[in-house]
Amino acid sequence: MEKRRLGGSGIVVSEICMGTMTFGTQADREESFRIMDESVEAGIDFFDTAEVYPVPPNQELAGLTEEWVGDWMKDRSRESVIIATKVAGAAHGWFCPPVRFPKAALDGVHLRRALEGSLRRLKTDYIDLYQVHWPDHGMRAEDTLEVLDEFVREGKVRAIGLSNDNAYGVMKSLWTSEVEGLKRVDTVQNNFSLNNRRDEDELAECLRREGVSLLPYSPLAGGVLTGKYNDGVPEGARFTDYLKGPKRQKVMAERFVNERSLESTRRFGKIANDIGVEVTTLATAWSKQHDFVASTIVGVTSVSQMDPILKAAGMILDEETLLKIDEVSRDILYPMG
Repeated sequence: MEKRRLGGSGIVVSEICMGTMTFGTQADREESFRIMDESVEAGIDFFDTAEVYPVPPNQELAGLTEEWVGDWMKDRSRESVIIATKVAGAAHGWFCPPVRFPKAALDGVHLRRALEGSLRRLKTDYIDLYQVHWPDHGMRAEDTLEVLDEFVREGKVRAIGLSNDNAYGVMKSLWTSEVEGLKRVDTVQNNFSLNNRRDEDELAECLRREGVSLLPYSPLAGGVLTGKYNDGVPEGARFTDYLKGPKRQKVMAERFVNERSLESTRRFGKIANDIGVEVTTLATAWSKQHDFVASTIVGVTSVSQMDPILKAAGMILDEETLLKIDEVSRDILYPMG
């Protein structure tokens, strides 16, 4: 398992990060602990969570995932693992999070309450990487960054990052930090996969030139790139449940599972077969084989799903394979929209 630096920070992490959003819904407590144990055994030292997890978020379960991660860490040296978590974005945005009744905002009061809650649930006195789960571009960037800067100076947070943000949001944050003399973000965590390559267009150039690392999540496109949706919607899968849920969940599911995304997945599957690996391994290896990527965030619901992901550790795809992948992406441009 290779190690890579988060931006320009002092934090170095494994090239694969274990995401925890399934812990509490799709994975029970015992299986969640097994997943984390197996991750460490495989060389993964980086775990990502959020105050609204597990998914789909709801008021009853919000924070449960952090509690379980905290319980699991009690039997380990705190410094042996790198923990990332996220403060929910504004309640008036694209999604109203089930936290703070539900009036979440990215100002000083809400940020401090969110951090205190995460520290309590994680049973730790500091968080390695504290991220804004989604932006509020309508508010002053300094109102958020000033508080995050305070967290770092207080020793409660080591590094800060963004999530679900674009080139404008990243550059606005970096410019504000430079002008105001505030802590810089070192990472941005975005949806990025073979089926969603949009961050290669503009954001990648920004990240390269500014020394900020991408932490891709959903490298398997919500499980679609495993091929399990190729012959119809399977029982018990994430988007099977979402297609039966509220409108926002249905819209999300249809973005991931559609004719074009399934056709591109079939073609990527053939490329994977030609080089003798599962498409899951191909997709994970491709994700982390970008110079602006620090660690690829994966997620599983059971230990049995981990093997093809872990086979991507240290794997480098050759030029011929990359060209074949690019050909599929040109033929089926932006299958997730």
